[in-house]
Amino acid sequence: MDRLIKKLSYTRIIAMSFLLVILVGSFILHLPISSRSGEWTPFFNCLFTATSATCVTGLTVYDTYTQWSLFGQITILCMVQIGGLGLMSFITMFSIFTKRKITLHERKLLMQSSGNMRMSGVMKLLKRIIIGTFALEGIGAIAFMFVFIPKEGVLKGIYHSVFYAVIGFCNAGFDLTGEYQPFASFTLPGYQFNLPLNVIMMCLIFVGGIGFSVWNDIMRNKWHFKKYSLQSKIILLSSFVLLIAGAMIYLITEWNAALEGMTIGQKFLAATFLSVTSRTAGYVTVDMSTLSEAGGLFAVVLMCIGGAPASMAGGIKITTMTILVYAIICESRGENDVTIFKRRLEDDLVKQAAVIALIYVTAIIASTMLICTLEDFSLREILFETASAASTMGASMGITPYLSVPSKIIIMILMFGGRIGGLSLFLFFGEKKRQGNIARPIEKVLIG
Repeated sequence: MDRLIKKLSYTRIIAMSFLLVILVGSFILHLPISSRSGEWTPFFNCLFTATSATCVTGLTVYDTYTQWSLFGQITILCMVQIGGLGLMSFITMFSIFTKRKITLHERKLLMQSSGNMRMSGVMKLLKRIIIGTFALEGIGAIAFMFVFIPKEGVLKGIYHSVFYAVIGFCNAGFDLTGEYQPFASFTLPGYQFNLPLNVIMMCLIFVGGIGFSVWNDIMRNKWHFKKYSLQSKIILLSSFVLLIAGAMIYLITEWNAALEGMTIGQKFLAATFLSVTSRTAGYVTVDMSTLSEAGGLFAVVLMCIGGAPASMAGGIKITTMTILVYAIICESRGENDVTIFKRRLEDDLVKQAAVIALIYVTAIIASTMLICTLEDFSLREILFETASAASTMGASMGITPYLSVPSKIIIMILMFGGRIGGLSLFLFFGEKKRQGNIARPIEKVLIG
């Protein structure tokens, strides 16, 4: 068995670990103990839910509160946590506690799964990731208790606080508001304009979406921004730009649409929450089906961008988007090199960024076309659904439960590919041993 594992590439092992969690989670959700009614739940719908939870998405065929028992909800919570951190992190955490020696092969695998570019210090980084995750989720849970305990009572309030802290930090979109109205998310009166709830959730989503390497950089260099790595600088600066620009654009497009009827303060709060969640998490304080055509299209753009690499978020990743934008700027200026913060990027990195973006756009367009041939929903609704799945954002315009089985399979593939990465998904199916490089004749082709 160990020999077989060592023959597999790191990409395939990581992908297969996600598949293992999905299959085990599906079986547990299938059991009568997991449903509120005490009956067996159709396995395919359990598979869809498990895929959404493990891939930290939030698209659901059932309302989480009305369908699943407490046991089922905790199962979903565990899958979200494992999917957010990665199964390999939990296996390593177990090895650390049992004082089992971590092999070189396992260290390389952890380097890949944690997004670390060097094998040196990978164990120290992993410990920081695990401790940091539980610490930040704990802080979030304590903060949420001041919101939920007065509203729900002590035991229920504590449970809701822990649930939302984990789900929010892992950038998934599962909620328990179905007790009041199924599939409502935070659009209900007690949640929509609750300032502490909105602010705590936005902070958890933002921190969970900037990536493990950025946490490490901040812990090591504190507030000395100049000492940060180029990756951390790109992620932090681009994240803040997108957050502010996103809120402003939503205010412009939705002022007399989805935000109509709100006070000015409520509009700013709702637009900011939309800007944060549209890139990575499925919680919404505005019904997404009420977005204007411009707002709906802008949401798709934000979904495709996503969060940071080696984070809880999906999408093409904010670094990929930034590299492509700088590549366009440098090319338009006639510059041979792509430079960011006075650092030159390798040509291969720019090429990979273009390939990743093309894979995502192609997958979303192809999936949208396929589902359009299978369903009677509008192009707008289906495009929103496919982009949400591919970016693991998790919000919907309300069509998920009504999709046919073939369409749900397409959505599951998009969620899985979005979590492990589009390029990784292609490598999972097509990776083979590298052949010796053969220099072919060069010939020019006109482009543009």
